[in-house]
Amino acid sequence: MTSATRQPGTPAAATPPRLIATDLDGTLLRDDKSVSPRTVAALAAAESAGIEVFFVTGRPARWMDVVSDHVHGHGLAICGNGAAVVDLHGGPGTHRFVKVRELARANALDAVRLLREAAPGTVFAVEQTYGFHQEPDYPKLHMEIPDHLLPAERLLAPDGPDADQPVLKILAYHPDLDPDAFLTLARLAIGDRANVTRSSPSALLELSGPDVSKASTLALCCAERGISHEEVVAFGDMPNDVEMLTWAGQSYAMGNAHPDVIAAASGRTVANNEDGVAVVIEQLLAARL
Repeated sequence: MTSATRQPGTPAAATPPRLIATDLDGTLLRDDKSVSPRTVAALAAAESAGIEVFFVTGRPARWMDVVSDHVHGHGLAICGNGAAVVDLHGGPGTHRFVKVRELARANALDAVRLLREAAPGTVFAVEQTYGFHQEPDYPKLHMEIPDHLLPAERLLAPDGPDADQPVLKILAYHPDLDPDAFLTLARLAIGDRANVTRSSPSALLELSGPDVSKASTLALCCAERGISHEEVVAFGDMPNDVEMLTWAGQSYAMGNAHPDVIAAASGRTVANNEDGVAVVIEQLLAARL
């Protein structure tokens, strides 16, 4: 497996990019969830110049309609914080899963138990390849109707709902805790049973397989294409982007980014509402002329 840790090598500025990896919410997308005309043009120009574009997001496949019209070439996206590589060409509802990196149910059950003990009041939801289930007290954060309303332990049981489908990630919400404090607490409590991160401004955590992250799945996809980390330019704004930004040869924190993201990135661009991704792509392409 290709390491998802930046290694010493050629200085990033001296290596022409071959792949752009960009987060969506708070990064490529404006706050109204639109892709600006300037950004659409920049993505198309990058593809025309032979630079692949990967959308790398915490979103599930069913939420990828916001960018389905803007895929080019391979049409692949990394969803669920690295838990799935999805072919977007089929459009909403017909996405094909190219790669799935699941969270083992035993690990998920351990994580739920440990987090309940460490942070009483935590409620959970379960994201699978084609299903979404939640506990009765889990808030309606995403304006969607869950397939089942049951305790997490029942949802994750070997004979639970959609037991034949892989678990991509667990969502854990706490109504009172500070988001960063909740993240730190959860990482200490869960240890190596799952990778714990967050992308929401609320105290909503995302739990994936122990070695699953945006960075590790992006590294796998790049290795399959013979692309080194030095040839990757990455963009992000929240803690679930930190590993990817650290791994990529060039990385940019958005102007609206979380402090941990700013510390991890090698550069900074303007905010998502100011088309920060497009600004950098335009500069990269101009430098190739």
